[in-house]
Amino acid sequence: MQNQSAASLAATAAELGLPPLDQVGYVVKDLDRALETFAPLFGPFTFLDTALSGCLFRGRRADVTLRLAFGRSGPVEIELIEVVSGESPHSEFLARHGEGVQHIRFIVPNLNAQRDALLARGFAVVWSHEMPELQARWAYLEGPALRGGMLLELYENPNL
Repeated sequence: MQNQSAASLAATAAELGLPPLDQVGYVVKDLDRALETFAPLFGPFTFLDTALSGCLFRGRRADVTLRLAFGRSGPVEIELIEVVSGESPHSEFLARHGEGVQHIRFIVPNLNAQRDALLARGFAVVWSHEMPELQARWAYLEGPALRGGMLLELYENPNL
């Protein structure tokens, strides 16, 4: 299986008029162990344990519990993701590729418009969820002819 590169995803994003990427998501097997490597590079980190119910994953409802750590490299957020339980693109990526860069994120003012533009280019929505209490929603998309590789995340949150 050929994996779409970050440069290819970023080029597609630029063609669609997306803003600069704001996050790189890195899936890890053990968050505590990964922090030994990443904290000196991107720390200090903030932490969030989150249980997400009713996410839409590959066309069906799925729940997932994640341990997250957020650091920075200049204007880019570095997200470390450990899957505690459940199904998500993160668990899928880890099973197929091991640890690594799993997604790049773009904050968008209109998720529907940007998602539709990517769908018209052959992308497919892999994972999506809404959190009305935070006025936030996201969609992870994979490029044409890809399955389980690096994804592009669109994130809408008017509070940012």
